[in-house]
Amino acid sequence: MSEIRFDNRVAIVTGAGGGLGRAHALLLGSRGAKVVVNDLGGDVSGTGSGSSMADAVVKEIQEAGGMAVANYDSVATPEGGESIIKTALDNFGQVDIVINNAGILRDKSFVKLPPQDAELVLNVHLKGAFCVSQPAFRVMKERGYGRLLFTSSAAGLFGNFGQANYGAAKMGLVGLSNVLAIEGMKYNIKSNVIAPVAGTRMTQEILGDFAKKFESDQVAPLAAYLVSEECEFTHEIFSVGGGRFARVFVGVVPGWFAGKGVAPTTEELRDHMSEVMNTDEYIIPKGAADEMGLIYNALKD
Repeated sequence: MSEIRFDNRVAIVTGAGGGLGRAHALLLGSRGAKVVVNDLGGDVSGTGSGSSMADAVVKEIQEAGGMAVANYDSVATPEGGESIIKTALDNFGQVDIVINNAGILRDKSFVKLPPQDAELVLNVHLKGAFCVSQPAFRVMKERGYGRLLFTSSAAGLFGNFGQANYGAAKMGLVGLSNVLAIEGMKYNIKSNVIAPVAGTRMTQEILGDFAKKFESDQVAPLAAYLVSEECEFTHEIFSVGGGRFARVFVGVVPGWFAGKGVAPTTEELRDHMSEVMNTDEYIIPKGAADEMGLIYNALKD
């Protein structure tokens, strides 16, 4: 069985100073990738900055025989995103892989959530992934190769109490990845999403002692596979944690067709909700056109 390697590939991992990002960076570095270790060096809430976290991971990669450089820019601004990509280009001449992992937490129930806490979380997770991926995508498009990976969460996919800001940002990343998967298709750019569970600084309060059963290095193998040249998957979402790996998908059922040109009454719709909700048959759309196809077929028939 051939080993999946990343020789002559350049990878950027954001938020790589600890937790999942560190695990991703170390694994890629151990398999030949040249790694840009990005980390602002702040705490879980996004406060503060420093170079020690990124530097420590770079040292680990180098001491194991790999190649890596540190970057301390915030992902949350276009200037920061451009600078992160420039670090890769200046040091290694190309960008092949981006793992968008940087994130913060500011959990509060919705009615108590200050607007600034919503904005900060959205900026780091969603805007941050946009700001890093856009300049990287341009480079990948020119080279005809790229692998993008976005870090979502069960809080975004399914919801979780007290995480309206975080959940909104994490589901937004799914939409961003899906569009880039479609736009990148003819340039051999693959884009996928993972929704990981791991015992990190961000999940310690949520998981408590249970965190010991969810190691970051149990997530990294999936991340590495999805950003490898061997991977042909794109436009996908995966749940991963504790040694379990599973596909997550958004599906659409046939539903109920009221009739061509018909505007049903509210009561008529109510009486057919069992058909609207029936999940016996479904498709997994690869784009908005696939769902429109269901409507078109109903109208045509």
